[in-house]
Amino acid sequence: MNYPEQLKYSAEHEWVAVDGTRARIGITDYAQDALGDVVFVNLPAAGSQVASAAAIAEVESTKSVSDIYAPVSGQVVEVNGALDDAPEKVNSDPYGDGWIFVVEMSDPSELDALMDAAAYRRMVEDG
Repeated sequence: MNYPEQLKYSAEHEWVAVDGTRARIGITDYAQDALGDVVFVNLPAAGSQVASAAAIAEVESTKSVSDIYAPVSGQVVEVNGALDDAPEKVNSDPYGDGWIFVVEMSDPSELDALMDAAAYRRMVEDG
């Protein structure tokens, strides 16, 4: 499993890459592996408001449909439209081309509640 050090992680297996007041969000390597082959991603609407811990998107795999939760509050300012035609990018490159959406954070202090890579790794490996 891959746990990039520069990212923040939620207990629901989302990752957050912070760039100023923007948070790029996707699902972790662990999550995509547990889901199996991703066949569809229901993206949030750009411009929509989201609250931390609220379901904002869905990932459908050959095994199940899973909600994606917003790790931070704010406005969705960008979605990864490439996933419409290539949802498998979530599997092949979860921390790169498989990102799901970007939020303009309304409360960046919410990042403090997320885990660093070491804490997330412990949570995953300790079950």
